[in-house]
Amino acid sequence: MYLSRFLSIHALWVTVSSVMQPYPLVWGHYDVCKTQIYTEEGKVWDYMACQPESTDMTKYLKVKLDPPDITCGDPPETFCAMGNPYMCNNECDASTPELAHPPELMFDFEGRHPSTFWQSATWKEYPKPLQVNITLSWSKTIELTDNIVITFESGRPDQMILEKSLDYGRTWQPYQYYATDCLDAFHMDPKSVKDLSQHTVLEIICTEEYSTGYMTNSKIIHFEIKDRFAFFAGPWLRNMASLYGQLDTTKKLRDFFTVTDLRIRLLRPAVGEIFVDELHLARYFYAISDIKVHGRCKCNLHATVCVYDNSKLTCECEHNTTGPDCGKCKKNYQGRPWSPGSYLPIPKGTANTSNVCDNELLHCQNGGTCHNNVRCLCPAAYTGVLCEKPRCQDAGCGSRAGLAARPPRGPAPPLLLLLLAALLRAAGPRLL
Repeated sequence: MYLSRFLSIHALWVTVSSVMQPYPLVWGHYDVCKTQIYTEEGKVWDYMACQPESTDMTKYLKVKLDPPDITCGDPPETFCAMGNPYMCNNECDASTPELAHPPELMFDFEGRHPSTFWQSATWKEYPKPLQVNITLSWSKTIELTDNIVITFESGRPDQMILEKSLDYGRTWQPYQYYATDCLDAFHMDPKSVKDLSQHTVLEIICTEEYSTGYMTNSKIIHFEIKDRFAFFAGPWLRNMASLYGQLDTTKKLRDFFTVTDLRIRLLRPAVGEIFVDELHLARYFYAISDIKVHGRCKCNLHATVCVYDNSKLTCECEHNTTGPDCGKCKKNYQGRPWSPGSYLPIPKGTANTSNVCDNELLHCQNGGTCHNNVRCLCPAAYTGVLCEKPRCQDAGCGSRAGLAARPPRGPAPPLLLLLLAALLRAAGPRLL
């Protein structure tokens, strides 16, 4: 009986150990930033590259419209049904919740029948252009991991530009142009992402694929992130190691999928015809029911957690780094220059930990010794990053002798040992 119980626990232990090993390559996640390993010198931290999980980033954005008074309903106005210029009994009224269409309805969960959506004023000032800028801001650098998807409740616009910023809206660059006629609208030949390749993946294109007018089943516009990933990872993104290798070594490729802000520039509403019907201008407007942006906080592969507090996203930095993007070393942790983590070697990656000590540049003090450039091993009477503080001063203790007798606090027991202990307890007192 004891043997069978032991074998059962051994099997569980093997399972737990295998689960806790660095995962096989999985898109979007390294399992941990660091783990404790045993060496001849005792327990030490083993560091690796890490990043937060991919999530719905619309939960954390702020939206701004320009012009700010472009939303319909103030004053109230009627608009015509899409595809039927004679059915003009729909009303937008900002003072009535059931008839209002404010900007936040671009990101809400669908609840009101038939759907909730933001809507602009109608094109009543034609021939003056009806143009709207919708700016999505995170006040944080994020990395896109899935397609940007915009769902229009009206017809998709005849002309639109999706733009990105990497400096919090100070400068902008185009991501993609959309038009019913690319040559006429932007003096560009029409292309689709399928016309690109590994060598042209960063090319900015104009596509006519998403700009048809009044088709009821054609409401969605994409910016294709995954199709671009597939140039390196292959169909179904099965070879993510290849993509990670490219991201690790090509800064322009990393930057292409990185943003602080996105801007949707609506330049001309869906007309569906060559000419604008000036007798029924209430049929022309913009309406967006949903915007999807999936990504993760950029933490330079130095954090697995990004917290949202006081309307702000911040990386919980590891590897002796700090800053909103873990973009610099902590104070006193600069034995070598800061560097982002690396995806390589895959799947574990390399943390590129900021050194706390270096035998040539930054010495441990008071007899401390530098351990793997990661920490100072201090004599019993001293503490601090560089063993610079007497332990009595740090702890407020009464006697140096008492201090020397108290061992320094070590890191918490490894998770694997805790799991094994739980398994042993579950096995019953006889085995123990």
